[in-house]
Amino acid sequence: MRKIALSAASLSLAVGLGIAAAPSAVAATPCPSGAVCIRETNGTILSRNIFYSYGAHNLSNVTGMRVVVNNQTGGAGFKLCLGYNGTGQCGIVARDPGEYGPGDMTPINSVVLVK
Repeated sequence: MRKIALSAASLSLAVGLGIAAAPSAVAATPCPSGAVCIRETNGTILSRNIFYSYGAHNLSNVTGMRVVVNNQTGGAGFKLCLGYNGTGQCGIVARDPGEYGPGDMTPINSVVLVK
């Protein structure tokens, strides 16, 4: 499994490319078609962590090991950034559909959806 490494100073996040196992033994909540979602550690997806529109989305209280799901269509992707509003150091754009991670979301402050 390849890794995307995102680092700033001593912070780093590795998000696995491809389909990863669900984060818990319970059935994971599916991400709606056309969206990027961030799963809670128990496998659920909170409505505040479902993103449909292109551009930067700031994260609040998204920490610890999480799975990011890209369920966008038409080759759209996402990237994770250390700063708010899609600023600071950002990872590369992940375009493949499916689950990424789990990865430590603690240093991540925004997710950016791209065409």
